[in-house]
Amino acid sequence: MKTFDFGIVGLGVMGRNLLLNMADQKHAVAGLDLDAEKVLSLTQEANAQHQIKATTEVKEFLELLKQPRAIMVLVPAGKPVDTVIQSLLPYLDKGDILIDGGNTYFTDTDRRFTELSAKGIHFFGMGISGGEKGARFGPSLMPGGNKEAYERLRPIFESIAAKVDGEPCVEYLGNGSAGNYVKMAHNGIEYGIMQLISEVYDLMKRGYELDDTTIQKVFQDWNNTELQSYLIEITGHILKKTDTDGQKLINVISDWAKSKGTGKWTSQNGMDLEVPLPTIDAAVTMRNMSKNKPERILASAKLVWNAEQGNTDLPSAIEALKGALHFSILITYAQGLALLTKASQEYNYDLNLETISKIWRGGCIIRSVALEDFRKAYAKNGELKNILLDDTIAKAINDNQSSIRSTVQFAVQKGIPIAGLMNSLAYFDAYRSEKLPTNLIQAQRDYFGAHTYERIDTNGTFHTEWND
Repeated sequence: MKTFDFGIVGLGVMGRNLLLNMADQKHAVAGLDLDAEKVLSLTQEANAQHQIKATTEVKEFLELLKQPRAIMVLVPAGKPVDTVIQSLLPYLDKGDILIDGGNTYFTDTDRRFTELSAKGIHFFGMGISGGEKGARFGPSLMPGGNKEAYERLRPIFESIAAKVDGEPCVEYLGNGSAGNYVKMAHNGIEYGIMQLISEVYDLMKRGYELDDTTIQKVFQDWNNTELQSYLIEITGHILKKTDTDGQKLINVISDWAKSKGTGKWTSQNGMDLEVPLPTIDAAVTMRNMSKNKPERILASAKLVWNAEQGNTDLPSAIEALKGALHFSILITYAQGLALLTKASQEYNYDLNLETISKIWRGGCIIRSVALEDFRKAYAKNGELKNILLDDTIAKAINDNQSSIRSTVQFAVQKGIPIAGLMNSLAYFDAYRSEKLPTNLIQAQRDYFGAHTYERIDTNGTFHTEWND
């Protein structure tokens, strides 16, 4: 008893795979689940070299763990997490560590962090990215909590995390809810990139009328270029998959998209912090639009646009799509990283953007070759307000301007929705504009509401009687 290194509550796919990963790395691990079948499943999956014990009894589980105990909770976010914490508390001692490994909204983590700190319990919110395969063979881990207590966790987490150039894709990120916040921003970027890829797929299919095999080959080839990433890679795999009748499976999958809310949280918090995230916002909006399927069917017959047909140089068009996608993906990362920069100040996280870029390079869903460029940019200048201000990233963006502009023009003429691509270009053009037309908005606000305005030729706040 009291000899096991780590425990996990919740033996679903993620919990089970993380425990097996830890056992592969020679850690003695324990699992707890109220479902006896899940306990049995873990026991059966373990091999003779694994030191794993699972139980349905809370007290037995806690008595297995060496002190200070390190316990991860992997249950659905919200009340289930609080329920698990309350079930464990009577048996915990000061100095024990609880880790919430789910997609929890960061303010819930702050509350639990404060409540448990008062009892002498260390609470961590940790983002985990990589899905079930990543959990089993190497995820990207984003822990936040007490820095000294992290040392109890560090050897275990570094051993199970994905590795890039020998470096584990895990690092202590900051106090309180820093880990959950970084994972939220990660998921917002993920929403944006997925939307962009789907729009480019749509332009190939409906705009340029490419056949399924050609589209699949394009994405497969792109994964050997500057677009190389996990999401581009799996797109090539998805488009290759056939159904039982031999047709492409993608063509029979419903366009009614689901979501779990993390993208929405990113958009909402971006508005709270006054950080513009138009590509991520568009991705959330388009998932909501997808749910209006009955209305869209009716509208498709009533709201008609007859696009002009024309000859297309397909190789040039595909090259432009590639450039437009590269441009927009970089813009999406820039928005998410800008949010992290502002949140670090607002919530006193003291985030290191070089570290975050580094641990996102492997294991996680948004891993890509671009993240090494971001890491280098932040290593060179840790005070960057926006990654677009780095010379290397700015050059990549500028080099693809003609591609994004021609792609947007084509889509508009064809009547194909590209909210993500359009908003990426709009963000770029607004960010590079020394002057915006919001001076007129300031005048309008003062006209109808006496909200005042500032001038560019003198200091102070002013109000004008516009109706004299």
